[in-house]
Amino acid sequence: MAFINKDFMLQNDTAKFLFHNYAKSLPIFDFHTHLDARLIAENHQFSDIAEMWLAGDHYKWRAMRANGIPEEKITGNASPEEKFKAWAQTIEHCLGNPLYHWTHLELKMYFGIDELLGEDNWKEIYDRANEVIKKEKLTTKKLIESSNVEVICTTDSPLDSLEYHDKIREDKDFKVKILPSFRPDEAFNIREKKFLEFVNALGNLTNISIKNYSDFVKGLETRVEYFDERGAFISDHALEVVFYREATEEEIETIFQKALNGEEISNEEQEKFVTRLLIDLGEIYHKKNWVMQIHFGAIRDNNTVMYKLLGKDSGFDAIADQKGLARALNGLLDAMYQNNALPKMILYNLNPEYNHTLASAIGNFQGNDKGIKSKLQFGAGWWFNDTELGMLRQMTTLADHGLLMNFVGMLTDSRSFLSFSRHDYFRRILCNYVGEQVEQGKFPDDKKLLKKFIENISYYNAVNYFKKD
Repeated sequence: MAFINKDFMLQNDTAKFLFHNYAKSLPIFDFHTHLDARLIAENHQFSDIAEMWLAGDHYKWRAMRANGIPEEKITGNASPEEKFKAWAQTIEHCLGNPLYHWTHLELKMYFGIDELLGEDNWKEIYDRANEVIKKEKLTTKKLIESSNVEVICTTDSPLDSLEYHDKIREDKDFKVKILPSFRPDEAFNIREKKFLEFVNALGNLTNISIKNYSDFVKGLETRVEYFDERGAFISDHALEVVFYREATEEEIETIFQKALNGEEISNEEQEKFVTRLLIDLGEIYHKKNWVMQIHFGAIRDNNTVMYKLLGKDSGFDAIADQKGLARALNGLLDAMYQNNALPKMILYNLNPEYNHTLASAIGNFQGNDKGIKSKLQFGAGWWFNDTELGMLRQMTTLADHGLLMNFVGMLTDSRSFLSFSRHDYFRRILCNYVGEQVEQGKFPDDKKLLKKFIENISYYNAVNYFKKD
């Protein structure tokens, strides 16, 4: 029997029934990705499997480095064949790592290849995959359509023209919705030299003379409106740590003026500024009925030598720790709630040690008069938790503290057009978990209830949660 078969990861009869009858065929609502809208707009034709699989995939890059592959064959100028061979040599060593599963799921789903990839058959699989790419004309749009995707949200700077999103909408034959997401990371980096460049660019783009903090927020709100007009309903924010530090209007203005003048900003001042900006943006999102995403807990670009050589997003990030997270997180959410301006929010925690901290905190602020189920969401296992155990830790913690039935489910958080297979992977893990609970007598064997449970988490919760009206 092939390794990737119809019952892959489904270890009991209930799991098999749930997956094949309820989860498998549902569409994909991928509300957080890092896909390049330009490649979709241009319907990019991939040249080979190495380009499709290895370019920009820092998950694979980390594994290859751990396997002793020289950088030349990872991010360097080696040929596509050499890079693919290097990955084939590495994948054999990935047993226990989700990359082993993802790799073979993708080979099966997109290329019809059942064989296990390794250094003995890499050339045969390389040629077969490339033949499929050429014969089937595997473009970005075709890959998306063949994956049963309904909605994709990209990740975009406030300064982005969104011209490629406009071009995608002009293609009436392409039915998948490709929508932008507002990611204003530059707006929070007040201690960096590029902050002033961002302020100036924002002013020029919005025709607002940004002379004070109020002007700055107005400029960001103008861009939110621009995104909203193009279908956006999500923002995203990347924080190394979460902090909450109160400040007066006068203090925030003083800090902002210091930044405009290129003066040094202290740690305390940065924390006050970030706190205030998150609260103010949260109010804007609340008015637009957007969902605010917060990803926290990553220390980025830790290898200075490689950062200078390759730049950011090259596979040198790690999980952060944080003292005082519970008070900071509750304080931030409470400040938004007090102002009656807490938006729908998904929080993603990278350090699993804080799963219970996060899950218990969001339970304090779920109340709303609009009937929104689980208005605050504990987001799916993210990045280093994007594994079988990581997903199970997140789901069981959510079940301990909240309502797992209301969970909005999986997202790819990926730059790869083959990573939609992760939704299949997640659904198998979900069905197997539920199946185990049923067969152990912990969940009732009630098909109507289980159908609702599986279908909601796999698809319908996301559809309903992200509705703007």
